[in-house]
Amino acid sequence: MLQYFYKLTTVRKVNDLKAAQLIPTALRHFASHGYEGASLNDIAQEVGIKKPSIYAHYSGKDDLFLKTMTYALDEQKKHLASYFVVTRQLPLEASLKGFFDWFIEESNQNDQMKFILRIAYFPPVKLEHEVTALINPFFDSIHRHLARLFRERDRTEQILYSEDYTSGALAYLTVAEGTMTELVYNGIDAYQQRLTAVWPIFWRGLVR
Repeated sequence: MLQYFYKLTTVRKVNDLKAAQLIPTALRHFASHGYEGASLNDIAQEVGIKKPSIYAHYSGKDDLFLKTMTYALDEQKKHLASYFVVTRQLPLEASLKGFFDWFIEESNQNDQMKFILRIAYFPPVKLEHEVTALINPFFDSIHRHLARLFRERDRTEQILYSEDYTSGALAYLTVAEGTMTELVYNGIDAYQQRLTAVWPIFWRGLVR
């Protein structure tokens, strides 16, 4: 009897471990192939389960996709915040501008960022409303984080032109989103060219 329960417990632990691998595995597949191109069969095979086992945890491909998106956004939000923690000893301009080099590395190496970029610009048509409902709060939270960052850094550096930190953060996000769009549609050279053109103008408008 004890041997039976030990075996049952072991099987459950293995199944739980495989279930925990579903979202990270799905993320890689959705990032590489998009919603339409990703296969539940391939995801299940990589995890080491059969396709029907996915339905024990998710109602279908749409549910898995949206849960994966929620996971990616939450993780990337923390990862992005950590960038500004790591660079807090740099002057504000170096930290803010350095983000754009960090972003290029992320978009090349980080599956979460690849996935977010792909779905932000090329969402599945059938899930466009759901994707927008998740993406907008993500950018809103980044906006609030940047506004707090501007406020905190201005207390020590006292260089910002205005105490309207919310507008300053929004302007920075506008620059970031514009250059990201350039990267997605036209590549890294166009991204760098856009950043080089806009950054001096943005910075002069931000500081005293």
